[in-house]
Amino acid sequence: MAKLPLHGKSALVTGGARRIGREIALALGRAGADVAITYRQSSTDATRTVDELTSSGVQASAFECDVRSESSVKAAVHAVVERLGKLDILVNNAAVFDSESLDSLTLEQWDTVFETNARGPYLVAREAVPHLRSVHGRIINIGSLGGLHAWAGHGHYCASKAAVHMLTQVMAKAFAPEISVNCVAPGWIDMDEQRSDAARRFADKTPMRRNGSAEDVAQAVVFFATGPGFVTGQILVVDGGLGLG
Repeated sequence: MAKLPLHGKSALVTGGARRIGREIALALGRAGADVAITYRQSSTDATRTVDELTSSGVQASAFECDVRSESSVKAAVHAVVERLGKLDILVNNAAVFDSESLDSLTLEQWDTVFETNARGPYLVAREAVPHLRSVHGRIINIGSLGGLHAWAGHGHYCASKAAVHMLTQVMAKAFAPEISVNCVAPGWIDMDEQRSDAARRFADKTPMRRNGSAEDVAQAVVFFATGPGFVTGQILVVDGGLGLG
């Protein structure tokens, strides 16, 4: 029987306890990878995700980590490599989303979003790079359609995700040739069974006539995790054509 495409690989998904991160972790597990996830407060969700991963036959572990903290990130990456033996794939998924008009935005709100969304991926990647270099690994950052299009009510979020997109391209040059670095940029992703009026409006504006799912994002991550290592520095928009205007 043919081996799964990520058989023998080890992956770390930050913020992998719930929502999109959870689906990414499960998709990597279904592709054969052993998976570690980090969480900050969602310990119950993290346990549930790990249980589902291990029931599918792969190794899985969860580690508490605040991606804003250098010491927390160092400890978590060390623990992941110690548990899994190596690290082949890093998915920088942990992020926060916030809404506020630009003229009312406080410095605290700005810093809170940037600390998680931009500082976090940098810190985790920096700690993971020595391990990824030794195995010619991969980094997959999670950006956003908001990093490519201006959303007036989400200026700090859009700016932080634009930073992630540029960081992806800088990492791709800086960490080459041993590591490929790419980014998945989701559009509107439905996460709740009860769709809001806003979700319906976005679905109506989307050429594919639906909003995205967490599985759509996870499949794009698996593409970068399993596809040609020669592909690097790319931003793959997963939005059903919404960004085409």
